[in-house]
Amino acid sequence: MKKVILLGRPNVGKSSLFNRLARARIAITSEVAGTTRDVNKTEINIDDRECLLIDSGGLDESSKLFAAVQKRSLAEANEADIIIFMVDGKLYADEIDKKLFYAINRLGKPTALVVNKVDGKRDEERAKDFISFGAKKLFEISVSHNSGTDELCEWIYSHLEPAKPSIDESIEDFLADFDESLLESDEGNSRFKSNIDYENKAIKVGIIGRVNVGKSSLLNALVGQNRSVVSDIAGTTIDPVNEKISVNDGSKEREIEFVDTAGIRRRGKIEGIEKYALNRTQKMLEKADIAVLVLDSVEGINELDERIAGLASEFELGVIIVLNKWDLKAQEYQDFDKEFDRMSREIRDRFKFLAYAPIISLSATSKKRVEKLKELICAVYKNYTIKLPTSRLNEVIAAATKAHPIPREHGRAVRIYYAAQFDTAAPKIALVMNKPKCLHFSYLRYLQNQLRASFELGGTPVVLVPRGRGKSKEENNE
Repeated sequence: MKKVILLGRPNVGKSSLFNRLARARIAITSEVAGTTRDVNKTEINIDDRECLLIDSGGLDESSKLFAAVQKRSLAEANEADIIIFMVDGKLYADEIDKKLFYAINRLGKPTALVVNKVDGKRDEERAKDFISFGAKKLFEISVSHNSGTDELCEWIYSHLEPAKPSIDESIEDFLADFDESLLESDEGNSRFKSNIDYENKAIKVGIIGRVNVGKSSLLNALVGQNRSVVSDIAGTTIDPVNEKISVNDGSKEREIEFVDTAGIRRRGKIEGIEKYALNRTQKMLEKADIAVLVLDSVEGINELDERIAGLASEFELGVIIVLNKWDLKAQEYQDFDKEFDRMSREIRDRFKFLAYAPIISLSATSKKRVEKLKELICAVYKNYTIKLPTSRLNEVIAAATKAHPIPREHGRAVRIYYAAQFDTAAPKIALVMNKPKCLHFSYLRYLQNQLRASFELGGTPVVLVPRGRGKSKEENNE
């Protein structure tokens, strides 16, 4: 696993970027220069590739303590494979930063110069001053506004080792038995990894969110009784609270099992018994079908909401985003639609990994639009457990690759021979091809978008798994 280190002088935002890339609040951040005095390390994934991310102390020799911190940071840099040298975009380039950057460059490792805190036009003009450093790769970002980090992640991704494909026996068995003649019919997806009767099982829905956003009130509104204790005291709910109801999804009666989970606090504020509650929440999500992510529309969205949203994404669940307390929000704005559109754009910008999740506004206390949420749960579950017609699936993939061919690898064509769905909940599709390791994550995202445009897949992730043909070991090893 390659090591990626964040270097720079104190207070340039290294720890904030570390937390952003790790999608967790691991490193302590503050405006006090020199807050980070040791080295933080965590394993992260950038799409399908892994690396060890290292947050170092600031490069500063102004005191004996800081000199020791700098020595440790430079020692870690010497062991790292990829270096990100950060500077403060609120300040003009100076000779100290330039000398440090030149010294780091002499290590002969892939090095990017990252200008942080570029929050506006003036900062953009000032950032141009860093071109004088002569960096091969320069990125202007704002960690606090989460802008520019996607391009930085793509650069890091290009220097990481391709993921070693894990051998999933169920996929291999499926492909080994797959009859390509069935591509002309709808029988090709009749055999799946899971033999669960999704048509008749209860839909398991986890209600998640930070403390005091109204999860317990929402559970009570959904089931029509005071099933969960509600109070203004943050952290009232500790144990997950289960309740089942029956609803009509338009064709039949369905059973929905709701679980109200403990509210999640910032990592540093989780104390005593709440640590067990967080662990139980994660175990519940492992068994859930759909996560209802509850946000406080009055307080707005914060970094902790992003971390909690990441849990739903991590477990590959169907997701619905709920803007609760909309009755209180509506008191502030006359144009409700305009404010809903504004908050929806903010959610889409901050939760890019949940672009597929529908957003609904409601009031748990007044029960307004709660019935609409029940309908949405049934619709998302239908998409989450969908079995795509094999022939139509391959038509969409073929049309997509024809419209935008897969980039060649060292002059050789990369081809997808056929697509085969091997599981549901969430829909999982094997892309059988000649060079599975050469399919870039950005092209996978393009294919996912094409599938969403052709099928009803709202609310569910779509998992695409590039695979080599079972017939040729050489192709699998390429």
